[in-house]
Amino acid sequence: MMNRTYQPIVDYIDAQFEAYLQEELKIKRALSNYHDSRIHVCLYFISPTGHSLKTLDLLAMKSLDSKVNIIPVIAKADAISKAELQKFKIKLMSELVSNGVQIYQFPTDDETIAKINASMNGHLPFAVVGSMDEVKVGNKMVKARQYPWGVVQVENENHCDFVKLREMLICTNMEDLREQTHTRHYELYRRCKLEEMGFTDVGPENKPLSLQETYEAKRHEFYGERQRKEEEMKQMFVQRVKEKEAILKEAERELQAKFEHLKRVHQEERMKLEEKRRLLEEEIIAFSKKKATSEIYQNQPYMASGSNLKKEKDRKKISNAQVLDGGSRRTRESMRAGSLSYRAQSLPQR
Repeated sequence: MMNRTYQPIVDYIDAQFEAYLQEELKIKRALSNYHDSRIHVCLYFISPTGHSLKTLDLLAMKSLDSKVNIIPVIAKADAISKAELQKFKIKLMSELVSNGVQIYQFPTDDETIAKINASMNGHLPFAVVGSMDEVKVGNKMVKARQYPWGVVQVENENHCDFVKLREMLICTNMEDLREQTHTRHYELYRRCKLEEMGFTDVGPENKPLSLQETYEAKRHEFYGERQRKEEEMKQMFVQRVKEKEAILKEAERELQAKFEHLKRVHQEERMKLEEKRRLLEEEIIAFSKKKATSEIYQNQPYMASGSNLKKEKDRKKISNAQVLDGGSRRTRESMRAGSLSYRAQSLPQR
């Protein structure tokens, strides 16, 4: 897709037309004091290639020719020779005509300027050289370009077409440029804009319509369109509400089904737990019974062995008592014998 670098220029020209149109549509107009900022001429500069026009140049001029007066200008005309420049001019004009690009033609209907304008139309596109440097030529200083091989003077008609272009724009055809802007380009913009807004000069039966009738028709059309859109929005809103309700009901059903499923799963789990609890209690009771029986079996041999032990202890106590009794008798006898011997020793001998 071709890069539309010329679109800002088109938008700027339209913006100036729109500003003038808004001033013109006011109830209290002041066009006599209005600062007219509409663009009256566009100098389209073309590179001195000597070849065909670029596609971008053709597209740009084709987009601008219905909005502004276009005057093609060859820039840096000193870059090619005079012979090549003349051929290049002829080639450019041929390409513009073949591609349907409408450039500004100097008017020839006025007898006072018809001859000079016809001559200037033959010089299109103008070939110019620009410079801000001043070079001394003879006894005066002129705007020119200094080269090793010579000097190219900006205001010398033998060197370039700058003077011709200046004279045609400022002195000869300025009023015609303004008139062409107003009667051709602005009127085209104004007509297209009003048609976009719905204003027409004739009705359905080709009868003339006043501005009031057009306004009323447009007003009724606008209200009808607004009511239609409002009804569509209401229906769309109701439809969306119904769809939302259906979605919510479906979600509610899904949640209810999920809840019922979880409830059944919970009941099943609870029943399983109750069953496990019952089995566990039964196992506990059975285990308790087995434990009691085991304790009884364990206590019976222990009681028998305990009685035998008691009898053995009693026998040992009896034997021990007998031993102690015999020992005590022997002890008493020995003690008695000792006391007798002691007495015998203590008696004096005679």
